[in-house]
Amino acid sequence: MSYRFIRTVIIGLCSVFLLGACGPMPLEPRERTSFNAGWLFSFNDDFLAAQPDFADSDWRKLDLPHDWAIEGDFSEDNPSGTGGGALPGGVGWYRKTFVPDMADKGKHFRIEFDGVYMNAEVFVNGVSLGKRPYGYISFGYDLTPYLKWGEENLIAVRVDNAEQPNSRWYSGCGIYRNVWLVKTGDVCVAEWGTYVTTVKADRKHALLKLVTTLKNQKDTDVNVVVRSILKDAEGKEVTRSESPLSISAAGHSDASQELAVDSPQLWEVEHPYMYSLVTEVVEEGQCADRYITPVGIRTFSFDASQGFVLNGKPTQINGVCMHHDLGCLGAAVHTRAIERQLQILKEMGCNGIRCSHNPPAPELLDLCDRMGFIVMDEAFDMWRKKKTAHDYSRYFDEWHERDLRDFILRDRNHPSVFMWSIGNEVLEQWSDAQADTLSLEEANLILNFGHSADMLAKEGEESVNSLLTRKLAGFVKALDSTRPVTAGCNEPNPANHLFRSGALDIIGYNYHNANIPAVPENFPGKPFIITESNSALMTRGYYRMPSDSMFIWPERWDKPFYDSTYACSSYDNCHTPWGSTHEETLKLIKKNDFISGQYVWTGFDYIGEPTPYGWPARSSYFGIVDLAGFPKDVYYLYQSEWTDRQVLHLFPHWNWTPGQEVDMWCYYNLADEVELFVNGKSQGIRRKNDDCLHAAWRVNYEPGSVKVVARKQGKVVAEKEIQTAGAPEKIRLTPDRRTLEADGKDLSFVTVEVLDDKGNLCPDADNLVRFEVEGNLTIAGVDNGSPTSMERFKDNKRKAFHGKCLVVLQNDGTSGTARLKAISEGLEEAVVEIVSE
Repeated sequence: MSYRFIRTVIIGLCSVFLLGACGPMPLEPRERTSFNAGWLFSFNDDFLAAQPDFADSDWRKLDLPHDWAIEGDFSEDNPSGTGGGALPGGVGWYRKTFVPDMADKGKHFRIEFDGVYMNAEVFVNGVSLGKRPYGYISFGYDLTPYLKWGEENLIAVRVDNAEQPNSRWYSGCGIYRNVWLVKTGDVCVAEWGTYVTTVKADRKHALLKLVTTLKNQKDTDVNVVVRSILKDAEGKEVTRSESPLSISAAGHSDASQELAVDSPQLWEVEHPYMYSLVTEVVEEGQCADRYITPVGIRTFSFDASQGFVLNGKPTQINGVCMHHDLGCLGAAVHTRAIERQLQILKEMGCNGIRCSHNPPAPELLDLCDRMGFIVMDEAFDMWRKKKTAHDYSRYFDEWHERDLRDFILRDRNHPSVFMWSIGNEVLEQWSDAQADTLSLEEANLILNFGHSADMLAKEGEESVNSLLTRKLAGFVKALDSTRPVTAGCNEPNPANHLFRSGALDIIGYNYHNANIPAVPENFPGKPFIITESNSALMTRGYYRMPSDSMFIWPERWDKPFYDSTYACSSYDNCHTPWGSTHEETLKLIKKNDFISGQYVWTGFDYIGEPTPYGWPARSSYFGIVDLAGFPKDVYYLYQSEWTDRQVLHLFPHWNWTPGQEVDMWCYYNLADEVELFVNGKSQGIRRKNDDCLHAAWRVNYEPGSVKVVARKQGKVVAEKEIQTAGAPEKIRLTPDRRTLEADGKDLSFVTVEVLDDKGNLCPDADNLVRFEVEGNLTIAGVDNGSPTSMERFKDNKRKAFHGKCLVVLQNDGTSGTARLKAISEGLEEAVVEIVSE
């Protein structure tokens, strides 16, 4: 399902809702419009930029979302380090002017930011509205008291990401998520003010509970009617409820309602059906506000013996962890780029996303709702104890309650969100000397539980960390009691302070496969999930033999590691010392029904954290899919295990030294056996078993072809053949989509391949390819999946990496046909046309 289709449906539904659902109105009671266009940007730190009369004529013009770091050069000297992608930080300013219409005077204006990295301070007409340090949280401010109606008003935003490292991966810099301008009347639904839960549901009947928080910005009490209308995916009314409500002057009130739904369409991974809830606030017969909430109806549970159960059906969570960057596009949100990632993962059989390790962009959850993913929504990577020099731990004491509140309220209506994670590998799992410096007064201040100093002194730090865990979990449950709370823990001992707190509904392990079989004994009655698995290392297109040798890199997490290749083997024979191979964890889950599933580290490679290497490596090796979106070989292992589609994947390539021993592997399914042929000569039949999820042969290379044949009950069901590639001769361009929306945002991801004269991919080709675009497209980024390339992501050229690279084209806001030409010295050029309409 494309994002274009989803957006068309949403627009259609909104049109239905806005045409008379509350009666005719001269103006819509609520408007939420994009505030992304027409900003000015400067990479400086002049505080006078907050003032309306500041001279900004030489500033750069751009539209949001924007990530200035991705535009920079990689450097060993950048303070983010290779963990942060070796890209620049710094301080930047954004400015935008707008004129509120006099017809809107009396309305309330609010500016909403989906995310700014980091330390954002927002000004209107020179007045500071506040600061928000956490770069992943959504926030907003009321502009109304400071506006000049019918005149030009200035919004200025200072973004400070100078003190680094402050993250363990690439964060990006700037207003990297969407910005919205919201207009409402005096009486309206509060920010994130609807809360929809499924009380019970089956195929015949469902009962929904609704709580709607309204705010009254008048100086007098008001009486309203809250009307809640549930509409199906086609915009047809299913059911409704109406309730009177009184709201005191400048106050808030909650309206509680129930909706009964006959023959509901349940939200399922394979069929993620979505309803919409239209909330109308009626005051004196007029529509004072209209608010739309997407709704998915489903029931679920996590069981200590059965694992995860969705709508009464045991369901394995086949998930992956994902960081927020979009490869060469950086951290700047592009809905189509997120959708592409999810489509690639869905094709693999993935049904779960862990938002590691921070609140995600709202667009990710919207797409997960519509595409059917089981999301673990995560709040923090650290609490009070720091992991990097300038990370969120220094803000935790002051900001964790506000950030956690806003995180839960924003995301709790998403049917794709099935569990909350309050932390990832937080150092509060253990006791150490640093934590012992926590005073009793500090503990009481942080915990706000009023526990006696005598009790804290008696229990010591163990009590503080356990109480902190309980506080965070309790805080979540107070805002959403329908979902379990977990945390990604890399200490499996039951003495782990987070486990000892008793506050976690689900026991979550990061790694530690050897300890997993003992979970039912160590945590009786507790559901379990592998919150993070594997940390296997792979470079697309690189193979280290013999394939039955295991390369565990680095020797220890804190020890430097060097190998001249700066590459990791794609045979699934390279992993970190705390991790495992992909096959190992898959086999473990097959043998233990109590495991709810896993979130593999990671679905895609990401910028930063180039374990096991240091500079010049600058992006990760963990992904099942590389940074450019090209699947690595192990992708087909998961596809063979997680889907029912025919899979037959033979690797590696067939370009070696004559006589060299080469290990050929094959991932397959829906067959009893596979047989390998080298130039027509059989190399033997192989069969998978419970202890080995792939087939393998050791053969002598000779130029020509290698072919694998899959059979079921003696009948050939699939074949795959790889030819020896000759010298590079030409380029092939393959866009993921040839038709785009003319909206200035839509993207086409064009795969660029270097081929020989017979059309075979040249596996070692590294030709430099230049790109020329004619028409209404621009180049948004280029990549090739190499973790060590020093080439800029914002460019019109790229070297092939193992025969492939990528160019991302973006529509410029106009319709028409554009041409992309790929040129490389000595190669036949290629041209492709993309239509925008």
